[in-house]
Parts: sequence; structure tokens; C-alpha cells
Amino acid sequence: QVQLVESGGGSVQAGGSLKLACAASGYSGSRYCLAWFRQSSGKEREGVAAISSDGTTTYADSVKGRFTISLNNAKDILYLEMAGLKPEDSDMYFCAADKGILCLPRGNGGGWYNSFGWWGQGTQVTVSS
Repeated sequence: QVQLVESGGGSVQAGGSLKLACAASGYSGSRYCLAWFRQSSGKEREGVAAISSDGTTTYADSVKGRFTISLNNAKDILYLEMAGLKPEDSDMYFCAADKGILCLPRGNGGGWYNSFGWWGQGTQVTVSS
């Protein structure tokens, strides 16, 4: 059973940085995809970044060059380092997992075809101008 628990959210001013963490268990295997999504009420969920078991990373166009996804396999922690934060980055951030398959980007920085069957409870990020 996959379990995901996010932490690290908070409030920062525009231009600031935050590092989110997702303690993950039960996801490991020869193939998997771990990802970060964000969503706030009234908005569609947006895929932010993903990392495959082969180390390949993909990002939404809106965060390229500002956000970095990484995985500490030894500690089973998925990270999202966010820099140059903007007010429009304010959202609830969720980590998600898909097992048995690598990440399948849709292209054009527009999410993945994966069916993410496991989700964390989310951590809130608020960026003030």
C-alpha cells in the first residue's frame, strides 16, 4: 500500500523559496512515477512536476526553471524545491504516485497520461505580493 504525506508548505513573499517534502512508502519497484500537483478551490488541478524511476523529470511550462523535483531514494522522500515564487503559485500542493509504469508526459508541458492512484493530503503554499 502506497502512503504519501506532504510537508513544508507555508507563506512566503513573492520571489521567495520553499521546499516541499513528501514522505513516501510502498511506491518502489522497477517502474514508478511520482509527481507533484497543485489545486485550489474553483481551479482545475494542475500537474507541476514528475519524476520517473529512471530519473527522468518533467515540468509544467509554468514552473520550468523555477521548480526542481527530486527523490531521495535512501530516505523515500520526494522533494519539490520552489524558487522565484509568484502569487499565482499559491495553491494546495499534493504528491501522487503511479506504480508499474514510468511517467508519460502529454507534451507541451501539459501533465501526464498516468493514472495516479495514490495521493497525499496536501500542503498549502501561499505567496503574497
